[in-house]
Amino acid sequence: MPVKCNTGSANLWELYMHIPTLLKSLAALAGLASGMAYAQTTLTVYTALEADQLKAYQNKFESEYPDIKLKWVRDSTGIITAKLLAEKASPQADVVMGVAATSLLVLEKEGMLQPYAPKGLEKLATRYVDGANPPSWVGMDVWGATICFNSAEAAKQGLAKPETWKDLLKPQYKRKIVMPNPASSGTGYFDVTAWLAMFGEKEGWAYMDKLHENIAQYTHSGSKPCKQAAAGEFPIGIAFEYRAAKLKESGAPLELVFPKEGLGWDVEATAIMKGAKNIDAARKLADWSASKSANELYAKNFAIVAYPGVAAQLPAIPSNYEQLLIKQDLKWSAQHRDRILTEWTRRYDGKSEAKP
Repeated sequence: MPVKCNTGSANLWELYMHIPTLLKSLAALAGLASGMAYAQTTLTVYTALEADQLKAYQNKFESEYPDIKLKWVRDSTGIITAKLLAEKASPQADVVMGVAATSLLVLEKEGMLQPYAPKGLEKLATRYVDGANPPSWVGMDVWGATICFNSAEAAKQGLAKPETWKDLLKPQYKRKIVMPNPASSGTGYFDVTAWLAMFGEKEGWAYMDKLHENIAQYTHSGSKPCKQAAAGEFPIGIAFEYRAAKLKESGAPLELVFPKEGLGWDVEATAIMKGAKNIDAARKLADWSASKSANELYAKNFAIVAYPGVAAQLPAIPSNYEQLLIKQDLKWSAQHRDRILTEWTRRYDGKSEAKP
C-alpha cells in the first residue's frame, strides 16, 4: 500500500507541477478560438464597383480591420438598386458601397438607409456627401461620361472623330455606336439625365430619338461599350472614364473624347442598410470608406475623390476634368428616376441586349 500511495503522490506532484503550463496552453487555445470566432464576422456588401477594383479595396480594408471579412455581391448599378428594393422587407445587405448616389437617394426615400457620420466626415468635400446630419450616404469618388473612339477601326471605315454629343447624330455613325441601358447601368442613367439637363426636357428626348437611329445596341453594363470599342466590334462606345483609361493604358487603340457640351456624372458612395445584421462592422467599413487611406486607393482609379488633396493627375484624363462636369442635380435625377426610365424603355428598349 505505501508503494502505491507514494507512486500516486508522485504522479499527483508531477501533474501539479505541470498545471501552470497546462493553464497557459488552455488560455492560448481559448484566445485563439475567441480570435477565430471574431475574425469570422462576415459583412455582406452590395456593390457596383468594377470587378478589378474589389481585390485592392478588400485587401486594404481587411489588413486594417482583420476581424472583418467582406462578402461582395456585385452587379451593375440598376440591377443592384432593383435587388435592394426587392429585398426591402428583408434586407440581405449590411452595407452598400460603390453604388451611385442617385440610387442611394432612392433607397433613402424608401427609408432603407441607416444614417451614420463616419469618423473624419468633416474632412470630406461637402459636395460629395449627403447634406443631412447625420448623412445617409457618404461619397467615395466621381465617375463621369466619356466617348471611347477606336481610331484604328474608324480609319478603316472612314469615320471622323466626334468632338461633341451632337456629333454622334451624324449619318456616318448609323449603327456604329453602343451605349449602356440606363435601366441597368448607372453610367447610362447619368448620360440620359445629363442630356435632359443640358438640352432641356423636350430637346433632350428629341436628341435621344436621333441618337437611337445610330445606336447598334444598348448594353447592360457601363463598361461593356468601351470594351466593345476597344475590341473593334464597334468604333464608338459611350462609357465612363475609368474603363476607357484602363483600356487605353493596356494598349487598346482608343482615343478618349470628352464632349464639349459637358459630362454627365454621379458619385460612388457608401451607406449602411437599416436593419444591418452586423451594425458594428458596418460602421467600421463606413469609417474606412471615408478615410484618407481608402481615398488614396480610389485616387488610383478616379480623378476626383471625396477627400480633398488626395487625387493626382491620371494618364488620359484631362487636368480640368472636374470643370467639364455639368451642373447635375443628383436629387432631381433620383426623384424622376422611375418616370425617366419608363419613358426611355418605351422609346428605345427594342435595341437592348438580352438581359443576363
